[in-house]
Amino acid sequence: MGDIDFQAMEFAYEKHADQGAATRARHPVVVVGAGPVGLTTALDLARQGVRVVVLDDDYRLSTGSRAICFSKRTLEIWDRLGVGQRMADKGVSWNVGKVFFRDQEVWRFDLLPEPGHRRPAFINLQQYYAEGYLYEQARQQPNIELRWKNKVVGVEPSDDGVTVSIDTPEGAYTLQADWLVACDGARSPVRKLIGQESHGRIFRDRFLIADVKMKADFPAERWFWFDPPFHPNQSVLLHMQPDNVWRIDFQLGWNADPVEAVKPENVLPRIRALLGPDAQFELEWVSVYTFACERMDTFRHGRVLFAGDSAHRVSPFGARGANSGVQDAENLAWKLKLVLAGQAPATLVDSYAAEREHAADENILNSSRATDFITPKSDISRSFRNAVLNLARHHPFARSLVNSGRLSLPATYADSLLNTPDTDAFAGRMRPGAVALDAPVRGAGGIEWWLSVLDSGFTLALFCGDQPPPRDTLQALQALRLAAVPIKPVLVTDAPCDMSACPADLAHVVDSEGLLAQRYDARPGTVYLIRPDQHIAARWRAFQPEAVASAINRATGRA
Repeated sequence: MGDIDFQAMEFAYEKHADQGAATRARHPVVVVGAGPVGLTTALDLARQGVRVVVLDDDYRLSTGSRAICFSKRTLEIWDRLGVGQRMADKGVSWNVGKVFFRDQEVWRFDLLPEPGHRRPAFINLQQYYAEGYLYEQARQQPNIELRWKNKVVGVEPSDDGVTVSIDTPEGAYTLQADWLVACDGARSPVRKLIGQESHGRIFRDRFLIADVKMKADFPAERWFWFDPPFHPNQSVLLHMQPDNVWRIDFQLGWNADPVEAVKPENVLPRIRALLGPDAQFELEWVSVYTFACERMDTFRHGRVLFAGDSAHRVSPFGARGANSGVQDAENLAWKLKLVLAGQAPATLVDSYAAEREHAADENILNSSRATDFITPKSDISRSFRNAVLNLARHHPFARSLVNSGRLSLPATYADSLLNTPDTDAFAGRMRPGAVALDAPVRGAGGIEWWLSVLDSGFTLALFCGDQPPPRDTLQALQALRLAAVPIKPVLVTDAPCDMSACPADLAHVVDSEGLLAQRYDARPGTVYLIRPDQHIAARWRAFQPEAVASAINRATGRA
């Protein structure tokens, strides 16, 4: 069976019971926007038992490739939501990037140089495929109601909810939500409706995006040119996508006319200069964009929350836009679920704003630095950049200064109030606030992946060495499963061993290659408490039920 043409799909408007109801319907969560961030938010909530209404003023998915570069972390999030494998199967996987200066390669890098990871550093996949797969997954969820041609025209927050006014082809109606999540893009109508705006920096430069369909023998790598012979004094980026489609970005300069730049008679010569005069290709999609790095002052306004481009925007070099939006969704969903279930105070949602504003600042900083390096605005800046590129051919120290876009990495919430600070000595990256690293493990069904063992709740990983823990520890672990906020215990041994003394339903995996213990600096007795969004909440060298209880209180905003 061939691929579905998601760009041709149109969704029929349907009248809903809310529209004729004598009283306003109330929903736990209303999400505005059915793009990658909105659909990810809805899926994550729905899989945790929360009913979600998704409103979108359109009746189609995105057109054109738009975002194409999805990171390892985003794939891991989509794995948990049941769509990661489909994304990876369709996408073009890549780890290697090359940087060229004029006509010479000056540096190549590998973003995932070590083995033992389920997912590559990145895949390239057209946004309409990502949206289409998320849409099809959402359509199977009974907790998700998708409403097309439903345009939000009014938002009235109150202390305990939000009143939302909506226009449809059959007239207006109003509903109420406990929480409203705005995932409605960079121009965010919801943001305007509550009188908010984003602040930041607009870069005085323009880039042309061209999606070209062709057969080429280029490898699946990221190629970036500074001042190439075929586009002098500017920069160019080349990326492979599925279906023999290639993304090419041409720097144009601030004085370029965006209307003229997208005309075929101006686009085709640029592409032929790169590919050669005899290249056979078709132009699929073309657009001109301007860099912007900006964000809202805060992502929470009472019961109205902002995620993705509605909350923050960065330049596309570094693939930090859609990826950070998906990570917004994962950070928010588990917190809303606990609040709605009465298992955490509403103030837990403040930590969404704090943690993801920190992540946005990190992305904006990296994106701004990349943009300044790619598009120098003075002769001195250009001379510095060119000197760095020349030195990078032969000197490793200079390669750290080359910036063709620092590629997306998940944020570490090092200063989050949800963390329990270390009281024991540890080495490595798995400190509180860091996202959990993957590794191969052996479970009851054979070889699997550590992150697939974690679900949408809290997990307590206990590294046991070569034997199961004593009876009193097993009893304490069982009690955690029945706590007010349930915790899933997972026993990790470094070899198969007799687990007959353990409850049959207690999860157990074998660290078959030793990579899990290595990446977590674990030895027998080490314990990790991992949040539902797979960030580390706490870690200890020995299991103490009281310490775990205290850490859960902190991680759920009840400390």
